[in-house]
Amino acid sequence: MNSQDTAGMLETLRNICLAMPEAVEHIDGFGHNTFKINGKSFVISGESEQGFNLSFKSDRETQELLLQKEHFYKTPYIGHHGWVSIQNPNREDWDELTDLIQEAYLRAAPKRLVKKWFELHKR
Repeated sequence: MNSQDTAGMLETLRNICLAMPEAVEHIDGFGHNTFKINGKSFVISGESEQGFNLSFKSDRETQELLLQKEHFYKTPYIGHHGWVSIQNPNREDWDELTDLIQEAYLRAAPKRLVKKWFELHKR
């Protein structure tokens, strides 16, 4: 995986995460791009020899369902808290990931921002 691919995936991730009300990006002490709301992380991404990694906060039920799929795995060190990871997501994965990232945001966001998000996304 070349750095251009990982840069494109990070840009896609940034567009999804920073579209959420008051979400911010922070580079943590390990060099990971961490997306937070109100000081709470909801998405963490990084790069390794294997390529682009994306981790997101989930609940236990969703985590169990995702772990049955081939390309998801329990996030090292924080997976016992419901975090799920995917490595080098392909184009088809991003629709599902967008929904999962929005759910992660809503789990971490304070009630006033959850309410604001739902007001923005009334159908």
